[in-house]
Amino acid sequence: MPAVAEFLPTVASNPAPRGCDLPSCPVCADSMVAAEASAYLSDHVISYLWTCDTCGYGFVTRHSVKRFACN
Repeated sequence: MPAVAEFLPTVASNPAPRGCDLPSCPVCADSMVAAEASAYLSDHVISYLWTCDTCGYGFVTRHSVKRFACN
């Protein structure tokens, strides 16, 4: 079954690394555990492809990340 993809804007509620909530499917509300793919788009922007295991719906999220200072 081919997946339909759309871009959904996201805003991380917790700016800590790996601290944001994982998405749920907008069609069937099933929880998603891991993105199917990711891509580095530009400085500090990462795109993730999500596909629901239950209904096959696909969508893409984009996240802006802050650069952390190295000590």
